[in-house]
Amino acid sequence: MLSFEQIETSCLNDAATPWISMYRDRPGIEIKYFRIDPVRGEVLCSLRMQAGMQLPAHHHTGTVIVYTLQGSWKYQEHDWIARAGSVVFETASSRHTPETLPDSGVVHTFNVVSGELLFLDADDKLIATENWRTALHRYLKHCERNQLTPRDLSGFGAPA
Repeated sequence: MLSFEQIETSCLNDAATPWISMYRDRPGIEIKYFRIDPVRGEVLCSLRMQAGMQLPAHHHTGTVIVYTLQGSWKYQEHDWIARAGSVVFETASSRHTPETLPDSGVVHTFNVVSGELLFLDADDKLIATENWRTALHRYLKHCERNQLTPRDLSGFGAPA
């Protein structure tokens, strides 16, 4: 039986997990998973996007916290610009279209994502879903394609 006393406090090393192309048809957007928690439905990850890139509009079923490490980005729906050192808190049920600024250089963020991101097309039709399951699938597929031994990203110490 697993109890909280058996779970070790960990330091998640940036070099221990790979950057993964988020979309095969959209180069310049990469993600790095630090923790994928199936119990809480939470993903801790970094996102790296080239200047002038845009993600599709999406709706959040849970909260998201984005800390900007490098570069500058914004939502098309807002006037503010997030720069290095900014923290953006996205409430559940929010919807927006993130984009990096053309002169921002590489944008690097650290994200705490709870729940699902529902990606929408111009007619508000669902085109993709991101959650802990899709994150784990992407990570395991990347490891398989690149002959990497997957790490346990759940944080519970069991083999992936």
